[in-house]
Amino acid sequence: MTNNSIKTVVATGIGAALFVIIGMFINIPIFGNTSIQLQYAVQALFSVIFGPVAGFFIGFIGHALKDGIQYGNISWAWVLASGLIGLGIGLFRRFYDVSKGKFALKELIGFNLVQIITVYIAYGLICPLGDRLMYKQAWSYLFAQGFIAGTANVLTIAIGGTILLTVYAKTRVQSGSLSKD
Repeated sequence: MTNNSIKTVVATGIGAALFVIIGMFINIPIFGNTSIQLQYAVQALFSVIFGPVAGFFIGFIGHALKDGIQYGNISWAWVLASGLIGLGIGLFRRFYDVSKGKFALKELIGFNLVQIITVYIAYGLICPLGDRLMYKQAWSYLFAQGFIAGTANVLTIAIGGTILLTVYAKTRVQSGSLSKD
């Protein structure tokens, strides 16, 4: 195993654990089984730092464990959607690479455009289609639930994820900022 893959595995384990803990204990209900989920901001941070593989498995494993522990059953469409959010944000991380100590307006806009598109694909398509196939629920309910959950997660990532990425970027040394005296 290379050092990079060891980091990815460790980050995935820590990220999935945080996903479960934050998801179970910091949960703001909206309607039905839909709530504001602050763990998505942490998943976004890990996806940007450690990449799409870690991002996917943090969401997939974390969501599956959280559902299994909290509800006793797992909604696989929603678990897949959580994984895809981490994958999508991580795939485009070179456009908002905070490891170089920079998260200015251009990176902030790029990050939020990617997360908005990714979240609405995950919750606007994957969740309704999966729930329709598995549970035969009404389309109107599924799309309404997907839209509300998606909007809550877009706002959570836009606010919490942006704050976390900004703070993290400030802890990194900007390339070219050191000079020899």
